[in-house]
Amino acid sequence: MNDTILERFHYDNKIVKYFGAATIIWGLIGMLVGVLAATQLFLPEANLGNPYTTFGRIRPLHTNAVIFAFVGNAIFAGVYYSMPRLLKTPMWNETLSWFHFWGWQLIIVAAAITLPLGLTTSKEYAELEWPIDIAIAIVWVAFGANMIGTLIKRRERHMYVAIWFYLASFVTVAVLHIFNSFELPVNFWKSYSAYAGVQDALVQWWYGHNAVAFFLTTPFLGLMYYFLPKAANRPVYSYKLSIVHFWSLIFIYMWAGPHHLLYTALPEWAQVLGTAFSVMLIAPSWGGMVNGLLTLRGAWDRVREEPVLKFMVVAITAYGMATFEGPMLSLKNVNAIAHYTDWIVAHVHIGGLGWNGFLTFGMLYWMWPRLFNTSIYSKKLANTHFWIGTLGILFYALPMYVAAFTQFLMLREFDEMGRLAYGNFLQTVVELVPMYMLRAFGGLLYLSGAVMMMYNMYKTAQKGVFQKYEEDQAPALTKSYNATGEFWHRAWERKPIFFTVLSTIAIAIGGAIEIIPTILIKSNVPTISSVKPYTPLELEGRDLYIANGCVGCHSQMIRPFRFETERYGEYSKAGEFVYDRPFLWGSKRTGPDLHRIGGKYPDSWHYFHMEDPRSMSPGSLMPPYPWMTTNLMDYSDLPAKIRTLQKLGVPYPEGYDQQAMQELDEQANQIAENLKESGVEVLPHTEIVALIAYLQRLGTDIKTSASN
Repeated sequence: MNDTILERFHYDNKIVKYFGAATIIWGLIGMLVGVLAATQLFLPEANLGNPYTTFGRIRPLHTNAVIFAFVGNAIFAGVYYSMPRLLKTPMWNETLSWFHFWGWQLIIVAAAITLPLGLTTSKEYAELEWPIDIAIAIVWVAFGANMIGTLIKRRERHMYVAIWFYLASFVTVAVLHIFNSFELPVNFWKSYSAYAGVQDALVQWWYGHNAVAFFLTTPFLGLMYYFLPKAANRPVYSYKLSIVHFWSLIFIYMWAGPHHLLYTALPEWAQVLGTAFSVMLIAPSWGGMVNGLLTLRGAWDRVREEPVLKFMVVAITAYGMATFEGPMLSLKNVNAIAHYTDWIVAHVHIGGLGWNGFLTFGMLYWMWPRLFNTSIYSKKLANTHFWIGTLGILFYALPMYVAAFTQFLMLREFDEMGRLAYGNFLQTVVELVPMYMLRAFGGLLYLSGAVMMMYNMYKTAQKGVFQKYEEDQAPALTKSYNATGEFWHRAWERKPIFFTVLSTIAIAIGGAIEIIPTILIKSNVPTISSVKPYTPLELEGRDLYIANGCVGCHSQMIRPFRFETERYGEYSKAGEFVYDRPFLWGSKRTGPDLHRIGGKYPDSWHYFHMEDPRSMSPGSLMPPYPWMTTNLMDYSDLPAKIRTLQKLGVPYPEGYDQQAMQELDEQANQIAENLKESGVEVLPHTEIVALIAYLQRLGTDIKTSASN
């Protein structure tokens, strides 16, 4: 006779429904902004003639909306659905669940308001200013506390593999976000990074690469390990492979960030470490892909019929492609071709559109009908979504690969006289326009598929009846348990706190070994005595440059290749960036590098170029910024900026905050006078004057051997 007493409990489907709906809504918004940004690259008029919708400002809006709003809400929907069911208990605290939901949506709204206004740190995937950073940390910790509380009150003895990935994602994102967000506020919407130049670049790409790893990859691997077996009605192929996959992935990933900075001013040893560990990543990444695809053994006949499985198969395949391509891109000879070209854009979108997007679609198509106790409204429409989305990915990615090789081959070509065959960077841009058109068409197809899904989900909800609470029962977890002869990893799975601590140690090692020496050992960043802090006007111009997202198209890092030094001038040195908070090395060149632009053209050239780029560079795809010639700068916070930078170690003299405005006026008046001599009347305190001051400073601190 079995005396086991079953305890009754319920799962909260309402929080899952809200996160799922937010996923769909924010996904459509993020994709729409992406299509607009893609259109602007061949039709500058799509910038809509105001500062808030220019490419430089909506590009980070697009990336934040897709990563943190679309993908983020998808992660939370999947976790709040799967975790209670895997642990046989409701989430620990319903109030925390709703605090998490509304807090995250408010953060997204804050991002949608501040980024178009130019309130940005300019750090890739971490553009939001310090008050929002603090809010992110608080909401994220609430999410983690809810997860760990649920683990402690579980009725299931062992943690399933999906939960390993959820835990590691929580811990690592918290560590990454907090350390990369160290900044000193100037005022409520302005701060300066605690790191400068080379150190800032290393910390940022330690964060940036691992944000991709632990926000876009590991949580989705957890979702894959739950939803794929459910959809296929098959167990995970290999438990032991999942163990190797998990621990090797979270340990190795944290070392790989420096591969984003190959051939730059980053110390060579850090570049080598980044490359070595990036290549190693192929093994655990493909271990996960193989484990996913082989889970479908015996169910491949159903892939033909079931749109959920179609989406998941393509998602896992895209994951495999992206995680093969990533290590290949970290090889220095391949990186020399790909970096600063559209290859990187294609690579990111294979992962984003294929892996994250399609797994999200598959998860929603499986989960949504179950929330409403019905079947999907239209399987035919879901299949149509699949094929349109797949075509969208192909139309997006393939032209970007063509664009990348076109740009690289043109930029590096020399004629028989030993001169650059295409000396004008604009010659390469014009050739890429057809590819940019195809890319925008691909994005439009992908967006159209997502609209179909929204309609299908809406009709599915109408067709069924929502189950707010789903009843279940399970025996309580008994404390007496005979663990004799238990597999070692099974023992770890019974100890969630111990498991979390081990995961934290695994992810901390790589970052600590790379970052701490770069910050503490001064020889990693040799100083240059001629490099001085920015003048007040140059500092304000730099902040304006950052606010307008110019780094989204223009790098400030000349690599030691002949075709780059011939085109731009002397290659960049680590010591030139010691006062750059944040660094502005860029990741994509839609326009030429600007690190040696200072003194190359007269002030009037910059004035006319910003007012109407095509007047100085016929065929340019850069949007005009005519408002800069009339908008007045607000210098009221200049003393606070100087004091903040002094606290961060910038050697402005004592009391400089009181005399900075006088020095700014002198330099602004001089630039206004230069422009007047060229027939341009402009007020000294306009935005264009500050921007010209900054551009004319770039690269002038050291003697160079520029050929142009």
